[in-house]
Amino acid sequence: MAEAAGSGGGGGRSWKRHIVRQLQLRDRAQSGRFLDVVQAYTKLLEKSSLLVHFTEKLQAESFDLQPSRSGRETNGSAREPGLGSPEALQTLKIKYQGQIAEMKGVSGELAYQIIELSKLLKAKECKLQEQKMRLASLSGRISELEAEHQQLKGRAEDLGSGNCARKAEYDALHERYRLREGELRRAAEKEQELIESLVRKKVEAAEHQNKKNERVKQARLSRELKKATKRTVSIDVELDELKPAEVKGPVRELVELEGCEKLWKRPFRSASATSVTLARCVDVFKGLLDFRLKRGNSISSSSEVHYRSMPICLVTCLPSRVSDVQEAHFSEVNAVKFSPSSGVLATGGADSLIRLWNVAGGRLESLQTLEGANGSITSIEFDPSETLTGHADKVTAAKFRSTRLQAVTGSRDRTVKEWDLCKGACCRTINVFSYCNDVVCCDNVIVSGHHDKKIRFWDSRGPRCTEVIPVEGKVTSLHISQDQMHLLSCSRDNTLKVIDLKMNNVRQVFRADGFRCGSDWTKAIFSPDKSYALVGSSDGALYLWNMESGKLETILSGEHRASVNAVAWCFSGQCVVSVDQAKKVVLWK
Repeated sequence: MAEAAGSGGGGGRSWKRHIVRQLQLRDRAQSGRFLDVVQAYTKLLEKSSLLVHFTEKLQAESFDLQPSRSGRETNGSAREPGLGSPEALQTLKIKYQGQIAEMKGVSGELAYQIIELSKLLKAKECKLQEQKMRLASLSGRISELEAEHQQLKGRAEDLGSGNCARKAEYDALHERYRLREGELRRAAEKEQELIESLVRKKVEAAEHQNKKNERVKQARLSRELKKATKRTVSIDVELDELKPAEVKGPVRELVELEGCEKLWKRPFRSASATSVTLARCVDVFKGLLDFRLKRGNSISSSSEVHYRSMPICLVTCLPSRVSDVQEAHFSEVNAVKFSPSSGVLATGGADSLIRLWNVAGGRLESLQTLEGANGSITSIEFDPSETLTGHADKVTAAKFRSTRLQAVTGSRDRTVKEWDLCKGACCRTINVFSYCNDVVCCDNVIVSGHHDKKIRFWDSRGPRCTEVIPVEGKVTSLHISQDQMHLLSCSRDNTLKVIDLKMNNVRQVFRADGFRCGSDWTKAIFSPDKSYALVGSSDGALYLWNMESGKLETILSGEHRASVNAVAWCFSGQCVVSVDQAKKVVLWK
């Protein structure tokens, strides 16, 4: 820094010398011009003096001539005749008069030049004065710059010393950072180990809870069977009503039952017996046996009952107007779903309630309110089910498989679980290490969308992830087309992506000016015939894209005043329902 300051001082001094040299050269040039003016002025003065001298001399000669002429007239013959003649005097006079006129012209010209040169001299003197004043100001400026240079030099020295101190601090901080980075790496490894341990503990706890639930159900079933065996059953058979050909068989059965009654006399000792017919008794025992068989079915059993066929939509009608508006819940509405018949609508909200609505004649009529959830509802599916326990945190998505006997759920505990609905227990747990926001299922594949901006594909027949598709934002929803050929994803980067499930790659990306994904559970859907993609925006509008052209088809706005969380398209393709964060459900036709 000192060398830099010295070089800066040498540059400043050379700059000053250059300015002084330029000023000196300009002074010399202007002084040379002034010298020319002074010399010309001196010559004019000399000529003026010479003219005055000639004038005085001529006047003296004219005075001398007049007395000599008068003396010559008096003396007459004593002078020479040529000198005193009038002709000679007249000639001399004319000559002197011409010289005087010439001298006056020269004197006038010289006087005019003197005036011009005087003006020029005054202008030069003014300019010289200005240059002197400018030189003085420049000298003052140079002094100020020198003072400022000294200050800057001092500041540079201070900064140099400060930089040295900062460098020492930086080296110390760098060393501390290296140490902290090592500690952070070790902490991250320990955290990973703790997460894996926590996941294992959660899996063990879920399995323990499932076993406990199974034991509780088995115990309840045993108690019910014990209660059933303790009841006294009397069988009344009216033989008169039977045909003659059929009497032998029932009588023999009755005898056997009477014989058994003696053997079973002690178990059937209840004081409150129930009288039933033989057919009713057989139906009761048959029901118990069917219930036992149902509880023993496995996932791969051939007796699985598949979903009934869904109604087929040939042409989807684009919604254009509002048909009905209802205030659905006490808090924001997060989920909405049509029944397969399109006659019943279900909505779920942050108030932990599910409300069922009858959809008829373009109106929504409240049917029933379902209670029992422990938190806000974010996903709804239609099918008879029972309560399943096993997740350690909030369940964010739930979908049925291709049969009624299996379901898949995603949770914030970073797991995806498969459930056997016959046993009411978890049959598989997938650890993901990221929040699961939504899941969908097709034949042998489970697709999950996560908080870490990834869509994962899981083979239900294998233990590991088969494909990962990264996106630019958190995945908020997934929706699979009815032909199970394409997957629609919505993410917080304000885009919708269509994924080809055969190639597992992104086929189309939908975005629009004004569309903003309003929450982490915003739902986007296909139309029933897969001709359109529909989603709600944070500004309360519904955006609809054409799948064939890839362009924005229309925007439905004006009714919602808050962010739209979910939309549903009925299976007949005739109407659309949207729900928002302002407790409102809107039916579009």
